[in-house]
This record gives sequence, C-alpha cells and structure tokens, in this order.
Amino acid sequence: MTLKKFRLDGRVALITGGTRGIGLAIAHAFAEAGARLVLSGRTLGEEAADSLSDAGHKVDFVAADLADDMGAADRLVAETIARTGKLDILVNNAGIAIHGDSGDFDDERWRRIMSLNVDAVFRVCRAALPELRRSGGGTILNIGSISGIVSNIPQNQVAYNSSKAAVHMMTKSLASEVAAENIRVNAIAPGYIETDMSRGGIANPDWFPIWRNQTPMGRVGQPEEVASAALFLCSPAASYITGEILVVDGGYTTR
Repeated sequence: MTLKKFRLDGRVALITGGTRGIGLAIAHAFAEAGARLVLSGRTLGEEAADSLSDAGHKVDFVAADLADDMGAADRLVAETIARTGKLDILVNNAGIAIHGDSGDFDDERWRRIMSLNVDAVFRVCRAALPELRRSGGGTILNIGSISGIVSNIPQNQVAYNSSKAAVHMMTKSLASEVAAENIRVNAIAPGYIETDMSRGGIANPDWFPIWRNQTPMGRVGQPEEVASAALFLCSPAASYITGEILVVDGGYTTR
C-alpha cells in the first residue's frame, strides 16, 4: 500500500460542526490530503477560516442551524453542490453534550440533544444520499462517542449516551442499506478529547481524575488524533470498511 491511498485529491468533503474542535481538526487533515472543503456551523467561525487560510487551504463556509431548522440539512447539501459541483464525503460532527440526573432531566433538554445528535445526523445523511448515488458512490462518517458503547462515569448523562448509541446503530443500518451502491458509512467513537466541549469536565476536580484513571494511556486525546482516524476511514485506504465504529479512546473501553 502506498501513501496515495490516503489522499483525497479531487474529492469534496462537507463537515458539519467543522469550525472548531474535532471538526476543525478533521478539516485540516482532509485539506492536507487534497480535499476541497465545505464547513458548516451555526455561525461562520473566523478562527477556523484563519487557521485554514493561513495553512494555504481553500474552504467554503455555510451557516446552518441543524438542530432547530428542519430544512437546513437539504439546503446545506444543495449549497455544497452549488459551490463545488459535487459531494463525495460527508462528516456528521455537529453535536452537543448535556449532563444531568435523569429524574430532573426535562423534555426540553432531552429534545435539544436528540434534535442535533440524532435527528440532524439522519437528515444530513438523507439529504446527501441522492448526490452520492448520482456520482456512483461516496463516504459518510458519523462522529459517535464511547458514551454510545459504555456508561462512562462519574457524570450522569443518559440522554447524551442514548443519542450516541443511536448514531452508532444508524451508522450500521445505513451502511448495510447502501453498501451495494458503493457508499461506505462508518463512525468514530472518541473518548475524552481536549476540546471546548470537554474542557469544563477536564477542569472539574471530581470528574477528571476518574476520567484519567479509567483511561489506560493516562491522558486525554487531541483532536488531531481523531482526525487521523477520520482521514483513514474516508480515504481509499479503507475501501473495504463499512458499518464500523472505530474507537479512539486511549483504551478507556477496555476497562
């Protein structure tokens, strides 16, 4: 195998939640591999734009509120095709985490999590499928979590865990459905990664020692470490892999 199998030259990648954290790291990895990027977020991140342009990469940004606007997924995919002429890779990275005891967890917070972490993922996949079929195939990558595999501690987060388990099963089911059409669908299940979403927990003196002790490698991961796995799964190097949930967690789920 040559390094060319990890290249994405000529491919267009749409990354939701692509303006920070894991999504932005994936954007950098894909751009370095030759992909043309379209990133989406609720707002257009100037920091993301600067980091990519400073590295010499061309990228388009499309604002989309995938949680509250049911038509946003269709418009996002349509805008991607209008700007680039096609769509080859979809990365569903947008998501939120809300903790709380189940007995006090109201319907509004439950729906906030499910609307973005589950409903929006399905809608963007559904919107992308016609273009992937038209072009003869493509790749979908969903960002799940170890929280869809284990009930990680000490924080209580039934809604978040449930949403990520749903993403994993959605990935497997869709992969089975579209495999014969040359469309691969996989997911990554990150462990604790140092991003804006996790920094509060990392700073929590009651939570972080348990997170670290539960992780055999004894540290949190970096967004770039997830991005490397994303590049592999979305590249020709993974051409016979579909329906897989690739865990990137420093060994957390081994314990």
